[in-house]
Amino acid sequence: MPDTILVPVDGSPLSFDALEVALSEHTDAEIIALHVIDPTEPGYSYPVDLDPDAEPLHGSDEWMDRARELESDLFEDIESTADEHDAAVQTETSVGDPRRVIVDYAEREGVDAIVMGSHGREEGARILLGSVTEAVAFRSPVRVTLVR
Repeated sequence: MPDTILVPVDGSPLSFDALEVALSEHTDAEIIALHVIDPTEPGYSYPVDLDPDAEPLHGSDEWMDRARELESDLFEDIESTADEHDAAVQTETSVGDPRRVIVDYAEREGVDAIVMGSHGREEGARILLGSVTEAVAFRSPVRVTLVR
């Protein structure tokens, strides 16, 4: 059994399904929930659907402040999910392209496995896998479990 599980979370239902799987199937493992703020992809960093006409300009300081506020809400939801499983989850944040950040984090921190949703927000963009999931699955140095 893996000792350390990385669960990328973007606020989508499937990212929370992946967190649920990690918490219920790996009860003795350290679970790390990694949220990536992507300043180049408007839809990825926000864990909720937002009106682009009412939000700050993508990548601006105001946008980053808003992303951090929403990240705080996301981490509260993660803690609540962990509490339901009587478990602890370590939360981490990185800024960058999630396709690279997730794989780099797994390599750098020596995680044993990644559990992630098979796609995030844009279900229509890819038939089977989201672009982030596809990149992580093919580049990961460790086993990747996809939840759908």
